[in-house]
Amino acid sequence: MKKYSIGILGASGAVGREMMKILIERSFPVAELRPLASAASAGKTLDFGGKEVVIKEACAENFKGLDIILGAAENDIAERFIDDIKASGAVFIDNSSAFRLCPDVPLVVPEINADDIKLHKGVIANPNCTTVISCTAVNALNALSPIESMVVSSYQAVSGAGIGGPKELFGEVEALQKGEEYAPKVFAYQIAYNVIPQIGGEEFSGYTSEEMKLQNEGRRIMHLPELKVSCTCVRVPVVRSHSVSIRLKFKEKVSVEAARKAIEAAPGCRLCDDLGAGIYPMPLDTSDQDLVFVGRIREDLTDEKGLCLWCCGDQVRKGAATNAVQIAEKLIEL
Repeated sequence: MKKYSIGILGASGAVGREMMKILIERSFPVAELRPLASAASAGKTLDFGGKEVVIKEACAENFKGLDIILGAAENDIAERFIDDIKASGAVFIDNSSAFRLCPDVPLVVPEINADDIKLHKGVIANPNCTTVISCTAVNALNALSPIESMVVSSYQAVSGAGIGGPKELFGEVEALQKGEEYAPKVFAYQIAYNVIPQIGGEEFSGYTSEEMKLQNEGRRIMHLPELKVSCTCVRVPVVRSHSVSIRLKFKEKVSVEAARKAIEAAPGCRLCDDLGAGIYPMPLDTSDQDLVFVGRIREDLTDEKGLCLWCCGDQVRKGAATNAVQIAEKLIEL
């Protein structure tokens, strides 16, 4: 079996470390794993399958000889190094939002549009975590009848804001229990015992940048250029795994039974739908694994062509790191 030299840009962060873990879990054929990060992190070591690997500084010289680079860094870092990565000959699978809407960059969820990988010109984009989870949950229903619109509310875990998110939640809980003050730094407001109905800055008519991603990215992933999405993204005091409430309107009516059967058979999904028995997706059940759990499937009482559902998925894994590794798996199959 051919093996590949893999780089991880932003290897010292939460998503980068998860990518390393998932490469091992999925037995990806790695000849060399080269962690790349800032000059401040260079020289430090990370565990990769029981072996210590040394972090190298992200620069043009250290991209050379790599076949695939998994991006786990912010937009500015991805944009800074894109030309150097292309010049190295490596394929860049990027988790930032820098290139997601570029028409010549495939935006891929492998269970949905793996064939789009063939169109790449050196860069493949990994979608937003909430977009990945939501589209994985509903794509099988789109095959029954085209989805015309979605009304979505997301309940996003603090780890979606990076390593500092859980630390801030735990720190606030501890401080409040002691009657002490805790000045928030990661979030604009106290997140302990609270919800914050803003993720991202304002982008369009009162919608945030995070909220617009589901429409803009969902159109590309599911090949639905006219899809309309009205989304509200909320940060909640949950450590890991995002939850999403989705109301779908189809071109033609889709029955609840047909929807359950389609989701049960859908790759990347697990049907978890028995309200009477108290069985439905929850963050604690969906953390640290790669399936999107889907349940609470029911008719929309406001529209006969509508259905409502609830889904949960691990935003660090399927929403980011695992999806990127899955793209790499499909890439080497081509």
